[in-house]
Amino acid sequence: MKNLILKILFVMFIFSIITLEIIAQDQKEYPANYATSPRFKALVYYTEHAEKAHVEFALQALEFFKRLNYGDGFILEVTTDLSEYDYNKLKDYNIVVMLNAHPNNESEREVFEKYMENGGGWMGFHAAAYNDKNTNWPWFLKFIGGGMFYCNNWPPQPVLVEIDNHSHPVTKNLPASFVVPESEWYQWSPSPRSNNDIDVLLSISQKNYPLGIKDVVNFGDFPIVWTNRNYRMIYLNMGHGDDEFTDATQKLLFINAFRWVLSSDKKGNPFDR
Repeated sequence: MKNLILKILFVMFIFSIITLEIIAQDQKEYPANYATSPRFKALVYYTEHAEKAHVEFALQALEFFKRLNYGDGFILEVTTDLSEYDYNKLKDYNIVVMLNAHPNNESEREVFEKYMENGGGWMGFHAAAYNDKNTNWPWFLKFIGGGMFYCNNWPPQPVLVEIDNHSHPVTKNLPASFVVPESEWYQWSPSPRSNNDIDVLLSISQKNYPLGIKDVVNFGDFPIVWTNRNYRMIYLNMGHGDDEFTDATQKLLFINAFRWVLSSDKKGNPFDR
């Protein structure tokens, strides 16, 4: 009888342990967060009226963003005409991605300014931030950090880049330095780094100098990815030609940038729901 009681107690003890383990597993936070509906709305803008290499980039970038939307994780819309979007329409988008151009007429500029000043999100590539003395858009100059186009290398070539801010969500999972695919690289004057509102995330390494074959850049501060802390925005200088989506590290950078702009939406982080 005593042995039977001990066996029963032992079985109950084992059963209790197993039950507690099952309960503990059920109470653990599930690692995945599956969307039950599209998480956000993204508008991608480009123009076909640009130099060939900038159009080539835009067309490949469209495919890149469409791949990010496999399974309809978000609402993706594409336009070549910003005049179709007044402020009441544009404000519904959590992010506007400009691939190879920015607004050029006064009405489109006013709408974009209002959108950004009221919490809009922007991700711009290469020529989307190009400006010089003829651009005549003071707000945009402030928005991208105060620098105008200064010089560039030619022909396009790959470069060694270095992380400036290792703690930022856009760069924290990237190597300290890596080689990115060929592009035409814009240097700006003054350098965005001289602006206290600008957070430079990635720069061309000084080890690349002299940079170029036909047109050679010999020195200078060379940021290529940065944010303006006053806005929900990021600029990436990549965007020339058909080679920009051949490197996994650079594609990860693009995804990080896209996700970061969205995650800082004042309406709430769409990835938390």
